[in-house]
Amino acid sequence: MILELHLIQNFAPSNLNRSDTGSPKDCIFGGVRRARISSQCFKRAMRTYFRDKFEKPENLAERSTRLMDNIAKRLAEKGRDEEQGRKAVLAALETVGIKASKKDPEKTAYLLFMGRDEIASIADVCDENFDGLVSDKVSDDAKKAVKKALLVLMNEGKAADLGLFGRMLADLPERNRDAASQVAHAISTHKVGLEFDFFTAVDDLRPEDTAGSDHLGTVEFNSACFYRYANVNVEKLRENLQGDEDLLKATISAYIKAAVEALPTGKQNSFATHEKPSLVYAVVRDSGMMSLANAFEKPVYDAKGGVVEKSIENLVEHYGKVTGVYGDDARSKVFITTSAADASGLGDNAGSFNALLDRTMSAIFGGGEA
Repeated sequence: MILELHLIQNFAPSNLNRSDTGSPKDCIFGGVRRARISSQCFKRAMRTYFRDKFEKPENLAERSTRLMDNIAKRLAEKGRDEEQGRKAVLAALETVGIKASKKDPEKTAYLLFMGRDEIASIADVCDENFDGLVSDKVSDDAKKAVKKALLVLMNEGKAADLGLFGRMLADLPERNRDAASQVAHAISTHKVGLEFDFFTAVDDLRPEDTAGSDHLGTVEFNSACFYRYANVNVEKLRENLQGDEDLLKATISAYIKAAVEALPTGKQNSFATHEKPSLVYAVVRDSGMMSLANAFEKPVYDAKGGVVEKSIENLVEHYGKVTGVYGDDARSKVFITTSAADASGLGDNAGSFNALLDRTMSAIFGGGEA
């Protein structure tokens, strides 16, 4: 079963996702320049939302190069010497091929995405095998015992965000986790240009007879209406969460909320860009995935001004054309909108976000039409 989310979201002047030069990210689509917010940027925002709002915080993950320090502190709480604890953790991780960074031995060589339950279990394994791991020469028997324990626990973790977004362990590919969710790069439905804000800053303590500013600079920004698309393979997520049905329901509910509520943090103190989506469209189907990005292959334009209503109209029209050719086997199609555009061609207007959430969850887990 597949859950798909399609959103139309209009942002005032902002720079939510910067390139290496500080410019808002962009791309060419349909032969014209579009504003873009990367999928990684939105996924980071969604994971942060999970961290703050998820009802089962013990079933979340941590992505870090600093797990050795984190686990060493856990060992210190168990009465172990913290410095020796770091040595024990590194020795344990090395049994499964995970090494320290050559530049900074206090960190792992790359980011590790580990469930909180996995991290706690690694600490337990290190504690149980502490003496053997901190010896000057770790015995082969100790290495084998620790490796066996780690390989087992790293296959049994249940972390909601890890299950959704997956992980890659370069040195331990058999413990990779395929993502259950796909998130597209958000692109503007229309052509955009780059704008510059010239700013000055004045020294509050400057002498009164001193004219001028003490700092000058520019900030690049744009404003755009974005089409956003994401999906969740429900069966794959169930597999990633070890068949825990309660956790599965909590994860999908939180995912829908995060997709709607979570925002990138780039330059928010400067632009305070906190606009809600103008359209949220949730589709549940037994199989198959269908992005509607090509609704905007020809950029939206309205001579009267405004792009939100026209964007929604284009989305509705494109959906009708695609499903008219390929069919529409969706078991549930509900939307909410703040726009005056007629979106009835998409399905049922749920009226409120809570109603959309309830009906979508019912379609996934209740077995009936939402």
